[in-house]
Amino acid sequence: MTFRISGLDPKPFRHLYGMSEQELAHHNAIRAIADAKPGFPDRIELREVEPGAAALLVNYTHQPAATPYRASHAIFIREGAETAVTLIDTVPEVFRPRMLSLRAFDSRDMLIDADIVDGGEVEPLIDRLLGNRHVSYIHAHYAKHGCFAARIDRVEI
Repeated sequence: MTFRISGLDPKPFRHLYGMSEQELAHHNAIRAIADAKPGFPDRIELREVEPGAAALLVNYTHQPAATPYRASHAIFIREGAETAVTLIDTVPEVFRPRMLSLRAFDSRDMLIDADIVDGGEVEPLIDRLLGNRHVSYIHAHYAKHGCFAARIDRVEI
């Protein structure tokens, strides 16, 4: 099964880059300096924020659908990230050391399947979920903290 894992578009976050702590607070965001690796997974570039670099902790609506599954949660983005990564049949290294929760949604944005998996062994679960013709897309979450990690889509060949 061919799949695509997509980082977030940086456009909705660019206005936050370079803001003071007070200005960030007005946007319910904070700046953190990465002090561990792994520890600060960027959702735009789908990689770890390097120790010493700034990350912004923001609330992000990862499931905007008008269903009972509408949801938002805190995520990190690397301050200054400009290019959303797109990976085909490749799992980002930022997934590997973490437990993941994969949540499969149908075309009506309703949850129809879900499971947890060690990030080092995620490909078979992606294949199983996308093998269900009723699954339209998958949301990957970092299971321990529940944060949205990335969207996974089937690629039609």
